[in-house]
Amino acid sequence: MTIQIDGLQRTRLDNGLLVLTREVHIAPVTSFWIWYRVGGRNERPGLTGLSHWVEHMLFKGTPTFPQGEYDRLVQREGGYFNGMTWLDWTTYYETLPADRIELALRIESDRMTHSLFEPEEVERERTVILSEREGNENRPTYLLFEQVQAISFMAHPYRHMVIGLKEDLHRITREDLYAHYRRYYAPNNAVAAVVGDFETKDMLDQIERYFGRIPRGPEIEERIPKEPPARAERRVRMEGAGGATYLRMAFRGPRALDEDFFPMVVLDALLSGPKGMPPFGGGGLGRSARLYRALVNEGLAISVHSSFSATIDPYLFTISVTARPGRSLSEVEERVLAELTRLQEEPAPEEELARAIKGARAQFVYGMESVTNQAMWLGFAEMVASSQWLGRFLDSLARVSAADVQRVARVYFRPRNRVVGWYVAREEG
Repeated sequence: MTIQIDGLQRTRLDNGLLVLTREVHIAPVTSFWIWYRVGGRNERPGLTGLSHWVEHMLFKGTPTFPQGEYDRLVQREGGYFNGMTWLDWTTYYETLPADRIELALRIESDRMTHSLFEPEEVERERTVILSEREGNENRPTYLLFEQVQAISFMAHPYRHMVIGLKEDLHRITREDLYAHYRRYYAPNNAVAAVVGDFETKDMLDQIERYFGRIPRGPEIEERIPKEPPARAERRVRMEGAGGATYLRMAFRGPRALDEDFFPMVVLDALLSGPKGMPPFGGGGLGRSARLYRALVNEGLAISVHSSFSATIDPYLFTISVTARPGRSLSEVEERVLAELTRLQEEPAPEEELARAIKGARAQFVYGMESVTNQAMWLGFAEMVASSQWLGRFLDSLARVSAADVQRVARVYFRPRNRVVGWYVAREEG
């Protein structure tokens, strides 16, 4: 079955693999991404961090491509590759000269089914991931966000960091990892996104040749716990080493497919400047944005940043502040809340709103310049929403009104939906 929509072709193979193709003939380059519908959202207590660990293991080789071959072969052809795991998905990609893109198809079709998970490599990677986790724990901002994220959800798996709890990382076995791989790494749970200099029919023929014979995996029945409504503000106060104090504030926000999503993107731009969609990119410093003017320019903070992501289920809108030495977290928090109240009570001025929307649209367009990023966005959109959602992205931003921003500020910034975290430097002695 093939559907043509605005230059994007959607093709479903018989084994369930969805293939998204878009020809872009501006340079002899093609990018191939394979996305799996599995991430931290699909893990249960006691096995947190499974998806991220499995991602690591897929770089450890297969009988056809021994460990180190991916790197050697892709670099020899003048390309680059990587993989990543997040809340809702895991993805791998290769960007190569257009006449060498078949290498990506060979690699990804092979490791979809033949990754080895050698016991000794599992143990080596346990050490690597524990080291990564312990490195994160040296940063107060990480420790604080982990606590804030944990108390932001009572039931939903979004409450855990993608890397997993250290206790689980010590306990997870090779059998746990391999079972997770076999359950989720199958064509009917995957999306391939290809953008670049190719002829669509030829590309689809190649994808059919490499992926078409891979059998469907088990049909996955999602049993994601439903998060109950927030009923009260929650707070956490941490003490630890370091010379700075930090504030982290979080509000459960809308999911990507909710009508409130695009007004929240604009609201985020008003507060700290337009930015790329996490976890793929940041944005400017937002020196003219509201939080920067209210906190940094007024001498209350060294830095301030807000963040909002597109996710399958409602996740978090967060505000992070590094307080200036000598200023209390109480006054920092009070000023942040004052800015949020102003959004609720006063419609954003027309010029400021237009600037925020223009900046958010520009960040999106800038993020779509390369064929790698175009393929990334195609797959990402299919994971959290749909290609139609992506096609309407710019228009949806342009339609946001001051009343929309005020409405979502009132809905999502209610006190009962608020989680506040303080990190205070411990006094010596």
